[in-house]
Amino acid sequence: MTNKPGIYEFPWYFKAAAVLLMLTLTIYGMIVAKAIVVPFLFALFFAVLLSPLCGLLESWRLPKVLAALTSLLLGIAVVALGIMFFYSQLTGFVEDSEQIQRRVSELFNDLYALLGPYVDADPEEYLENIEASIIEFIRGNFDSLTKGVMTAATTITLAFIVPVYVVLLLIFRGFLKEFLIRAFSTDDTEKVKRLINKVKHVVQYYILGMLMVIFILAILNSTLLLVLGVNHAIFFGVFAAFLNIIPFVGPLVGSILPILYALLTTDSLLIPALVLLGFYVIQLFESNLFTPSIVGRQVSLNPLVTLLAIFIGAQIWGLAGMILFIPVGAVLKVIFDEVDSLKPLGFLLGKADLREKGTGPIAQKVREISEKINPPETQEHDIEEDHSKKDSSTKK
Repeated sequence: MTNKPGIYEFPWYFKAAAVLLMLTLTIYGMIVAKAIVVPFLFALFFAVLLSPLCGLLESWRLPKVLAALTSLLLGIAVVALGIMFFYSQLTGFVEDSEQIQRRVSELFNDLYALLGPYVDADPEEYLENIEASIIEFIRGNFDSLTKGVMTAATTITLAFIVPVYVVLLLIFRGFLKEFLIRAFSTDDTEKVKRLINKVKHVVQYYILGMLMVIFILAILNSTLLLVLGVNHAIFFGVFAAFLNIIPFVGPLVGSILPILYALLTTDSLLIPALVLLGFYVIQLFESNLFTPSIVGRQVSLNPLVTLLAIFIGAQIWGLAGMILFIPVGAVLKVIFDEVDSLKPLGFLLGKADLREKGTGPIAQKVREISEKINPPETQEHDIEEDHSKKDSSTKK
């Protein structure tokens, strides 16, 4: 502790305790306010995504309220079509539960015949209970699993409060922007405006980019499964593509389901092995080509921070946290990069260049193709150029 005239500096452990206390209170507040914060964040991201459409409708002399409602209805229509698609696919998938149960019985019978000559004790005595438990689990949980998925999707997308938030945010978006400028601008108002525009651009870039990546993955996954003759190929392909919104965990779960289904519904181990290989190659292109080229490195977090964000979000807000913490982290990175005192944190969140550490030849080749399509040094320039065009058009 140093004690100078008029200056009192707290010891480092006081500062550390204050930071830990602040983090604890923040996390506790996020948990308590989950019912308020989570719908608002979903609505905020949807409003940012729909704001260009709303602005276009307003340019056609539509009143703000009517433009906001029209934008919301169009967004709801797209979401409703997605829900109807998954519901129709899940209905057919549930009908195959009996076939899966028979296949499980056949696999255990094959296992009995395989272990019988090599085991003194009767293996059937040990495996019958396992078989009965698995079949009972499939029979008892197929309907509940389907209802749980549909209930969760309906709760997230069709909750009443989210559309209300979206409409209000679209109507008052100019008012809220002016509030942020007045609240955070001291001497450099243009810097605050530029930061707001950049955050808006990054959120739109991230959401639209992820939707485009999901569309590409859905086509590739479905085509792969259709070629291999896996039933419900479109459902598994689209479902695995949508799970890609949760990095690392989503692609893993999305690939396990069709592999297990192919294992239970086909007589050959070659089909599940080909499904595994095909999903691996597709994910290799996704992580090294599609996402960097479409979403952009400027809104990407490094794998360590992304994994931490997923697990911290899951602990705080569950599935909603796993989805929301990634774009929130991207927004925080943009803010940190613009504030001089927080630039080290922005650097920590950003991606590191690990090419010299050595990777596999396939991944290295895919990365080289990605950099030819969208070089790293041009991506930041594209955002700055976009902002300059917007500023010049506004001045005109």
